[in-house]
Amino acid sequence: MKANAKMKADPKAVAAAVPTGGSKKKLIIMVAGALLVAGLGGGAAWFFLHDKPAGAEHKAVKAEPPSYVPIEAFTVNLQPENGEQYLQIAFTLQVSNEKQGEEIKANMAKVRSRVLLLLSGKKASEISSVEGKKLLATEIIAALKLPFADKGEPQQVSDVLYTAFIIQ
Repeated sequence: MKANAKMKADPKAVAAAVPTGGSKKKLIIMVAGALLVAGLGGGAAWFFLHDKPAGAEHKAVKAEPPSYVPIEAFTVNLQPENGEQYLQIAFTLQVSNEKQGEEIKANMAKVRSRVLLLLSGKKASEISSVEGKKLLATEIIAALKLPFADKGEPQQVSDVLYTAFIIQ
């Protein structure tokens, strides 16, 4: 009779009394997923927000902006190929800072002389192409980096920016 009494019991009560394994598994998976997401979020926050070691941080020291020194146009005879040819050139020098710019300006006679000597040894065919102009710019930089005084500091010229370049 006891067996019949159990069978006649309320079916809802029986279903509530019997534990189901599926809902416990779902609960465990949901908790594990939530912990995983929280862990990943915390790790990402730590990675992006923690203080970097002194050696790894970017240098926040602001470098001085470059200074520009215009060189007035001048004309030079080129090495003859097909008769006499001339180059009229003007350019601007990019130097590391204002102090270097003042040094260049104070020695403008030496600057112009060095460039004139360099250019007077060139042929028009050597400097008429884009590659030739780029090579000439590197040669001008090399000539102007040499110290103006014996045992002096070299100039910090970083670029030659042509403003006029006419071959006749």
